[in-house]
Amino acid sequence: MDIDIFIDSLTNCLVCSETGEECDTEYCLVTRTITKQDAADLRAQGWKFDWSLPQQKGYEVYELVLEKDGTVQGMIALKHIRNQYYTHIDIVEAAPFNVGIAGKYKGVGAHLFAVACKLSWDAGNEGYVQFTAKTGLVEYYKRMLNAKSIDWHTLYIDSYGAIALINKYFKEGE
Repeated sequence: MDIDIFIDSLTNCLVCSETGEECDTEYCLVTRTITKQDAADLRAQGWKFDWSLPQQKGYEVYELVLEKDGTVQGMIALKHIRNQYYTHIDIVEAAPFNVGIAGKYKGVGAHLFAVACKLSWDAGNEGYVQFTAKTGLVEYYKRMLNAKSIDWHTLYIDSYGAIALINKYFKEGE
């Protein structure tokens, strides 16, 4: 799947666009099977992707939620490719109310990539993540996430880029 999430800014946590309040988050593995009906319900709420598909292809789905109320701010699907020492990102999506410049919270897109880098690091892949970007966003992701090219639209974040994102979004010991 081609990634097209908007990286509005690199923040220390999510920031409420309206008030400037910093909001703590946590991420959690979706342990239930996301059914076609669940995916249809998400689409009815404005989510773009069919979130039932990644699990069928062996990807883990994680939600980024606000600590204070558990509201889902975004989701990411990834798979650890252990024999090649990287983590592949299939889908990254901000909640519909966080899309674009008018989004409720800033920092969702970059935070989801930071989650992927942290999970990659924890899995022994040294933070390496790989993803396929929509062609028009390749240079954007290189600039915003310090991603590097494998080919014309396949990108990766190396250990140095991963550490920068992990340190930005996670407190020591998390």
